[in-house]
Order: sequence, then C-alpha cells, then structure tokens
Amino acid sequence: MLLIDQLAERRIGEAIERGELDDLPGKGEPLELDDDALVPESLRVAYRVLKNAGYLPPEVGLRREIFEVEQLLAGALDESERRAAGRRLRYLLARLSLARGGHRDLHAEAAYQEALERRIG
Repeated sequence: MLLIDQLAERRIGEAIERGELDDLPGKGEPLELDDDALVPESLRVAYRVLKNAGYLPPEVGLRREIFEVEQLLAGALDESERRAAGRRLRYLLARLSLARGGHRDLHAEAAYQEALERRIG
C-alpha cells in the first residue's frame, strides 16, 4: 500500500472514531449502483466520476443502444425487421468505432453482427 493510501486510511479511521461520519446521508443503507455492465471494466470508475459530475460520455449511450438493438434483433419475427435491425446495428457499431478513434476493426464488428444474425435468424 502506498504511503498516501495509508495516510488516507488512517485519517478516515480517526474520523470514524470521532463520529464525524455518523450523520452521512444513506448511512447503513446499501449503495444503489447503476448498471454499468456495458461499460468496459477499466473505464467504469472514470465514467462514474463523470456521471456524478453530470456528464455521461456518448460512448455509454451508444453501447446501451447497441445492446437494445441486439435485443430487438433477437426478437425480430420477420426478415424485414431483421434487416432493419441489422442495418441499425452496423451503423451504431461504426459510430462506436469512430468514437474510439477508429481503432476497432470494422470487419470484425461486421463479422460479429453477421454471426449474431445467423445465430438468431
């Protein structure tokens, strides 16, 4: 443990002993964590800080929309619905790729989308 971590832990412990943290809102209640399963684990803390500051990165919204379209694609009953959902999914994956600076392989994303369509359809 780093020296700064030890110092912080000691100060927190001292504040608890003095009762300075007894009247905090939500004390003794479970934390209500947002569902951030669609956010990469390495980015969750940073995104949580941004969200608490009132800013939500566009990539999070894109990931949620991609998830919703995948669910729509899974429940599509006819071919026209599957094609429309597939087009929307490809569009969203391309936007996500651009938001990341274009570092994702669009061919891999397209292959993923096609495999998903084959499995569902």
